[in-house]
Amino acid sequence: MFDYDYLIVGSGFGGSASALRLAEKGWKIAIAEQGRRIGPEEIKQGKRKLSKLMWAPKFGLKGYFVQHIFKHVGIIGGVGVGGGSIVWGAVMLPPKKAFYQDATLKHLNLDLETELAPHLATASRMLGVTTNPKQTLQDRYLKQTAEQMGVAETFASVPNAIYFGSSGKKHPDPYFNGEGPEREGCSFCAGCLTGCATNSKNALYLNYLYLAEKQGVEILPEHKADKIEPLPEEGYLVSLVEASNGKKLKQLKVKNVVLSAGVVGTLDLLFKNKEAYKTLPKVSNTLGKIVRTNSEAITAVLHPQGTDISDGATISTDFHPDANTHATQNRIDAGYRFIRYFYGPLVSDSRPVIRALKTLFATVLSPALMLQNLFAKHWEKRVSLFTVMQDLDNHLQLTYQRPWWSRTKRLVSKPNPGHETPSYLPIANTLTKIFAQQSGGKAMNGFMESVGAMSTTAHVLSGCPMGHNQDDGVISTDHQVHGYPGLFVVDGSSIPANIGVNPSLTITAMAERFAANQPEKRG
Repeated sequence: MFDYDYLIVGSGFGGSASALRLAEKGWKIAIAEQGRRIGPEEIKQGKRKLSKLMWAPKFGLKGYFVQHIFKHVGIIGGVGVGGGSIVWGAVMLPPKKAFYQDATLKHLNLDLETELAPHLATASRMLGVTTNPKQTLQDRYLKQTAEQMGVAETFASVPNAIYFGSSGKKHPDPYFNGEGPEREGCSFCAGCLTGCATNSKNALYLNYLYLAEKQGVEILPEHKADKIEPLPEEGYLVSLVEASNGKKLKQLKVKNVVLSAGVVGTLDLLFKNKEAYKTLPKVSNTLGKIVRTNSEAITAVLHPQGTDISDGATISTDFHPDANTHATQNRIDAGYRFIRYFYGPLVSDSRPVIRALKTLFATVLSPALMLQNLFAKHWEKRVSLFTVMQDLDNHLQLTYQRPWWSRTKRLVSKPNPGHETPSYLPIANTLTKIFAQQSGGKAMNGFMESVGAMSTTAHVLSGCPMGHNQDDGVISTDHQVHGYPGLFVVDGSSIPANIGVNPSLTITAMAERFAANQPEKRG
């Protein structure tokens, strides 16, 4: 009767872990992924040419890096078989204590700290997590920054999902008793964020997805889920289309659907089926009401000419400037050089309009920094980026409306008064200035934050809140959508609170928890 027992939409951390574990339980699984398969050759092309890196299918760009721009937030991520793991910095940190103490979890009587513990361990093992073994110039600057801020004891090497074997040599599978692919040791090229062409970073296509396909999971690249229709008795009819033009590719009858398309993809799909197609009208009206940015800011420092801080993995060390804040440094390679155009003077002011004006005046009246930034040789070797995250309770909305410039409805951001996501984190600017002093560099803000008054994040979360029923949540604590048996949400949109650190480990562990609670196939 059914083509598959489970159709998983998206192949990121939530979808990949779910696929493998459900296949191990005997179920017939397919994964629909709107992007392509991405391998070493595609990654090399992406590092050389922006058009090969960027994902904007309606403009003919079918790379693997995507940037979603809303009025109040800019969101970056990955597209392709492996999802965000293709472009992720490979940092695998457990949630901060405050995450487990969030009011949402208390309301649900959910002891997630106890429940997640074994799954965090499993996810760490599957993704080959180990402490980064190398510290170089940029790490020393970060350590000095932590010392200057009086929190030297919080500075540490981060746990990375990277294989740190001998560089330049092929090694038999080091993780899965020979069942996984051969690997090559990290070359410390700073290129994690534009993909790893040597298969040193433990992207999902080298572990969960690789093993899932060996279990019989079928991956459908360049197939985007569109319409989801409940069948009369049980199951769903799912229409799959081309991402570039909406051309229908096939329809599948499936017993269960797992939405793992990332926050933007999952919310868009649920809103479209709730409000446009009206095939899922019972989806809770809490959909998209609380979307979190991990309370994040991304700042930068341009070091003096001749400085080279690129020796290392993208993220190798971190520290905690205060009890609510986590900061990592980021290295980049030439493939990320395009972001120089997004950065300008560092300006501190909590009033968005005043900050924007100060930034514009600083840019015009003191153009030296902009000229250095725009025309610096070997820019990627001279720039340090900082991702600064907090576990504070702030959020925005993503709703489904028709903007004045569009003929159709689409996701639109709105602020949540009293809980606005920050476009300005004073502590982020403070640590950036202190870091710049260590090298004699120039501290910078992103224009989207300083002029656009937008949050920027690589770690968007929530949007499908857990609740006891449709009145207070989209999904139950087992990830099933209220009112729709067999329809699940398992990705960052199901995370109930700001984690305060890089969320990939938590999302993977939540997927492990979800799959562990699904039944074995009988017969």
